[in-house]
Amino acid sequence: MIVLDVLTAVLLLLGGLFCALGGLGVVRFPDLATRLQAATKPQTLGLLLILVGSALQLEPSNAAGILLAGLFQVITAPVLSQLFGGVAYHLGAVEEDTLLVDDLAERLDASRR
Repeated sequence: MIVLDVLTAVLLLLGGLFCALGGLGVVRFPDLATRLQAATKPQTLGLLLILVGSALQLEPSNAAGILLAGLFQVITAPVLSQLFGGVAYHLGAVEEDTLLVDDLAERLDASRR
């Protein structure tokens, strides 16, 4: 089916493009917070597009495993990004002048009282 092959190719190319742009953002962005965003959001979307494109070419029983891997990526990537950001904040690796609003500092001050 040529339509399925074209759709697969488009999804794979878009997924690769998102992954490449995420990698470029990690290299080019100036601070840790924006690098975490670049490492998480476009990479996750890119991987999902690649997995869906690959799953279209497989039998449904095999595609379920690939889609399950995508689900785990969607669940774990934002959590790890939050954890890394929190650790970096506590270690002082986040430049405070780049933050418009520092909600975490307010929460930490409130918890210390």
